Amino acid sequence: MNITKSLLLFCTALSSSWLQAQDPGWTITAQDINPNRYYGVSVANGMIGIVSSATPLKVNDVVLNGTFDSYGRGRVSNILKVFDFANMDLEVDGQRVDRTGIQHYQQELDMKHATLTTSFTFGNKVVVKESIRALRHLPHTALIDVEIQAKADVEITPHSVLSSPDLLRDVENFYHTIDRPHSLIPLMTSVAKSPTGKHLVAASNSIIFNEPRGKEPALIHEEWDSGLHRLKFSKKLKAGETYRFSIVGSVISTEHTPDPHNEAERLTIFAALERRDRLVQRHNEAWDKLWESDIIIEGDPEAQRAARFSLYHLYSFCREGQAYSLSPMGLSGLGYNGHVFWDTEIWMYPPVLLMHPEIAKSLLEYRFERMDAARQNAKSHGYQGVMFPWESDDKGQEATPVWALTGPFQHHITGDVGFAFWKYYQVTQDKAWLKDRGYPLLKEVADFWVSRAEKGKDGKYHIINVVCADEWAENVDDNAYTNGMAREVLSFANQAARELGFPENSRWKEVAEGLVIYKFPDGVTKEYATYNGEIIKQGDVNLLAYPMKQVTDPKDIKKDLDYYWKVLADNQPGRKGQSPAMAHGIFSILYNRLGETDKAYELYMDSYKPNEVPPFGVLAETAGGTNPYFATGAGGYLQTLLAGFGGLDITDKGIIQLKTRLPKHWKSLTLKGIGVDKKTYVVK
Repeated sequence: MNITKSLLLFCTALSSSWLQAQDPGWTITAQDINPNRYYGVSVANGMIGIVSSATPLKVNDVVLNGTFDSYGRGRVSNILKVFDFANMDLEVDGQRVDRTGIQHYQQELDMKHATLTTSFTFGNKVVVKESIRALRHLPHTALIDVEIQAKADVEITPHSVLSSPDLLRDVENFYHTIDRPHSLIPLMTSVAKSPTGKHLVAASNSIIFNEPRGKEPALIHEEWDSGLHRLKFSKKLKAGETYRFSIVGSVISTEHTPDPHNEAERLTIFAALERRDRLVQRHNEAWDKLWESDIIIEGDPEAQRAARFSLYHLYSFCREGQAYSLSPMGLSGLGYNGHVFWDTEIWMYPPVLLMHPEIAKSLLEYRFERMDAARQNAKSHGYQGVMFPWESDDKGQEATPVWALTGPFQHHITGDVGFAFWKYYQVTQDKAWLKDRGYPLLKEVADFWVSRAEKGKDGKYHIINVVCADEWAENVDDNAYTNGMAREVLSFANQAARELGFPENSRWKEVAEGLVIYKFPDGVTKEYATYNGEIIKQGDVNLLAYPMKQVTDPKDIKKDLDYYWKVLADNQPGRKGQSPAMAHGIFSILYNRLGETDKAYELYMDSYKPNEVPPFGVLAETAGGTNPYFATGAGGYLQTLLAGFGGLDITDKGIIQLKTRLPKHWKSLTLKGIGVDKKTYVVK
């Protein structure tokens, strides 16, 4: 059986496992949970990310945005896994609940309100349901709801468990209660240093009881060792009785506050006294506001599920009003060390910009606030302006491991950042932002490219010695994508100057007009100066037609598409799974814009379906991969809907809609809440 057929059969079986018991619009249900083939789903709020586990009442990872330290591979800074404050244990009649003793085990994600619910039966004794939310309105806080229904007379002993990952050091555990006439607030807190001592990290938990003050169960605190302590209570239940309680927990570090120990406890106290119903109400309201911008597909429940699932993840991984960006794996774990790449500006940012410009602004602020580091990077390499790092950490420093040549040479990232800044202005027309943020950055990006380009004997400008957007092409000259992006942002910088009443910069114009992009004799764009048909990791040249507008003639776009589709790694015998998900998405968009809808739909499916892994269908980076969640792939997939079948295009006139056609079996595609005016676009 060949690899492609195997993947198709695997994906068909996978789809059936999660589509059985779901509302196809908003929920995803995992029923066949195999710990050996389990890839967790995230609940996140742009600050904390909690990743589910195949083990009942446990989570796999908790990550905290913006908190980095040097540890692990590569001698570079990595995002931190922090305290596991969302774990629980449960004893029923003295017997610890684990995987071996449960039945009817399932997990269900409610995408509409970002809630993961786990449920199971423990013998003939209890039915347990646990729901986890990373509270959208409280960035450092999570809420865990627990419901235990007795099938017989039983005694239950739930434990709230607070444990430290091995990488944190000098762990200290604390427990105390705040006793007021109206409320008892138990606080279980852990504080530790990050691996080098760069940060202090603190987490604090409390239990919210529904009983009146003075009627709560008696609490017992146990410290097992420096890395783990727990808070437990016991309760006798009659058959048919249902008992409910909640746990609130907060985690924070010196990245966010100078005093994380006290602040973690304050945030937990605040949440505990807000009480469960109010927390859920405000969390739901915040998610309802996010979903005012939505993608609605009529006639294809599977496409609707996939669209919402991708949107859910991008919405979960970023938030308004902060200066953090998106890593390729979002807040789903430690993948790619939590660093920020071009994946943000070219792949994930465009859907966010169209759906929620106010959140997109936060992603840009991450880059703006780290311009000092980018200036130093340019200076160190002998250039002017700003040179953004290929892998950016919390401080905006180059954090690429030294064995990867992308760090010193993948310079198109600086153009990608400038490109994203101009697109924000095109969408919002926010001239005050352009003056304070957009133009100051674009000016220094343009200065970088002027210093980076070299005038050759041919009188043209060349960019020598780069790693391409197709990363398999290293240390080559005049990469089409790099030169094309430099052309775009040099022109955008002058356009921004004109918008603000400043004079044009003649050097920016001269270099933009003089940069070369080579072609074969038949008119196909060459990926770089000496390119001669080598297999490519992903489309590079094709990005000149979208999202750039360097290639606009449909005949030229078609030539480039047909040529580079044939040399894409995924299309070579025995090499399926070597191209990232978003490679297929760009081909889908461009074939759609050329009117080849059937081909576009085939590639749309290729942009996500082979990359789904069980039991939820989270996206891996490549077909058959095992490293979810690949938020970059979600961004590329969403662009097939927004810019492909939806026809949206960002221009100097703002967001416009191009003529487009849908797959034959789709009845309609509605793009709701688009741009600053929250317009609705419909394709039928």
